[in-house]
Amino acid sequence: MSKLLNLYKLDDLTVNDTSATANITINKDHIIFNGHFPDNPVMPGVCMMQIIKEITEKIVDKKLFMQSASNIKFMAIINPFITPELELQLEITETDQGYKVKNVSKFEDTVALKSTTNFIVK
Repeated sequence: MSKLLNLYKLDDLTVNDTSATANITINKDHIIFNGHFPDNPVMPGVCMMQIIKEITEKIVDKKLFMQSASNIKFMAIINPFITPELELQLEITETDQGYKVKNVSKFEDTVALKSTTNFIVK
């Protein structure tokens, strides 16, 4: 079960070998946006990292723990009232301890987040 209960809905997931594309819709009415930020909702970066983890767990069918992250670049604000639909492109490589995931998250033609994360199997 998602730690971010009802924050997003996985609309579509396509997996091809080591790459995957996930389409999600953010729940603009989620309580998290009441505090982040009032009258100007912004998707918290930590929530995006959790979504990447949860989608990766679904793909590899294993519970994961974030070991490290690098090259995290937030490039555009994700406002759930304006752009609730996101596409996450994941490149997943198995490592000795778990998985390395390169991510590009975008809405429409705008890249919102790029990151590389290393997960270990719980």
